[in-house]
Amino acid sequence: MTDHRLNRMIPARRLVWALVAAGVLGAAGGAGAMHASNTLKTSNSAPVTAPAEPAATTSPVLASAAPAAVNAAAPAPMAAAALPDFATIAARQGPAVVNISVTGTVKTQAQRRGAMPELDPDDPFYEFFRRFQPQIPRGGEMPTRGQGSGFIVSEDGTILTNAHVVRDASEVTVKLTDRREFKAKVLGSDPKTDVAVLKIEAKGLPTVTLGSTRDLRVGEWVLAIGSPFGFENSVSAGVVSAKGRALPQESFVPFLQTDVAINPGNSGGPLFNARGEVVGINSQIYSQSGGYQGLSFAIPVEVAQRVRQQIEKGGKVQHARLGITIQDVNQGFADSFKLARPEGALVANIEEGSAGAKAGLKSGDVILKFNGQPIVASSDLPALVGQAMPGETATLEVWRHGKLETLKARLGDDGEKKSRTARSDDESAPQQGKLGLALRPLEPQERRDSGVKEGLVIDEVSGPSAQAGVRPGDVLLAVNGTPVSSVEQVRSVVAGAEKSVALLVQRGKDRIFVPVKLG
Repeated sequence: MTDHRLNRMIPARRLVWALVAAGVLGAAGGAGAMHASNTLKTSNSAPVTAPAEPAATTSPVLASAAPAAVNAAAPAPMAAAALPDFATIAARQGPAVVNISVTGTVKTQAQRRGAMPELDPDDPFYEFFRRFQPQIPRGGEMPTRGQGSGFIVSEDGTILTNAHVVRDASEVTVKLTDRREFKAKVLGSDPKTDVAVLKIEAKGLPTVTLGSTRDLRVGEWVLAIGSPFGFENSVSAGVVSAKGRALPQESFVPFLQTDVAINPGNSGGPLFNARGEVVGINSQIYSQSGGYQGLSFAIPVEVAQRVRQQIEKGGKVQHARLGITIQDVNQGFADSFKLARPEGALVANIEEGSAGAKAGLKSGDVILKFNGQPIVASSDLPALVGQAMPGETATLEVWRHGKLETLKARLGDDGEKKSRTARSDDESAPQQGKLGLALRPLEPQERRDSGVKEGLVIDEVSGPSAQAGVRPGDVLLAVNGTPVSSVEQVRSVVAGAEKSVALLVQRGKDRIFVPVKLG
């Protein structure tokens, strides 16, 4: 799902979504373990005791002098919290942070196609790729090198890092702070959460202390240790900027956003809270230049632990699947479905035979909670579902026809299938006047071609519907969640609407909701 929030934060002509992986890459060029960066082409997610408050010292509050009222209580002075003891955290936890060096091979033809995607001279990566690309042969395979970070979670050599750090690796070397080096075996990796588990043959190793993100608060101090650009055991600090952040094409992880300085080579390294406990794995940055610009993202430690447990148990990772296509709920949809707030995941389509279909979900339902967890943005749902196990029974709180309903869904297995998010190409704009649709029944051949049993073909579009993005050739399936098969049904539903209506249309093979504001 397209995330417009992130795009507005950097109003640049071109944005770069950089995977923070390696400090040095061979002739392939790029600052990543095996894949330096991806150009972001879009304009679309869980988080044990609360941290003890550090000792506070009082500081004077500057204020204009004024006569004190008789018997008036003097205001309490504001307390200035002391900074965490970063030096102690680094000294105690640093020895368990490792540097990871990776060698591998890539097919040069694929690398050439993917590494230089028609960059213009003003692109921040143009000069970088121009320098390296001429050295790449066109055929066969080419050796590559990369670097990243990781941290030891067991005394016998289990290490957590990012999946993209060891992707396509033929040999992985782990270097400890005492300068010892070990060849590492990749026990398993999960590209969907970007977590990998390594193993080295050693005993009595230092380990990190694992914490929890449940009570981690926005604004709390956090500390990162890693190997940016190959500078081993570098320490940087900042605060938690947000929790449960959804990122483009990363639907299985509710990221921690921080302003900790993270650069190529930090990937896979730990993020510590103020008590020296690991709360995340530093994974990605959002940048125009490929370097740190104040937006860093870490995988919550709970997600990493679930992946680790599955890999150590069976060598592979499973994610649950609901089998539905969802959309975000904007104000127009909230008005159409009479929701108090524009929150939840709007169900646009349900795959036949899927867990969602068996649970009784219908197009037009708005999922407000999953196993008691609120769904604010639609991107919250895939992360919650993806962290559940196939076969589990989930409780869904659904808004349907103006009232709440509770459904039970036995979750399926995501396997290799990726959850799809419905997209509409145009944003709704202020509307006025009638709906502006010319409708007709489906012809028999159109029913067979589209696979639609009931609905109306949209022949012409004008007025509010045209401005909302409805197109000629779309098939109108429902209005405000009510299936329609005649023009009279459409008129009846629209007549009872107040501010807007939600049109469910089929466009090609996709079903999407389009909010249409009425005058």
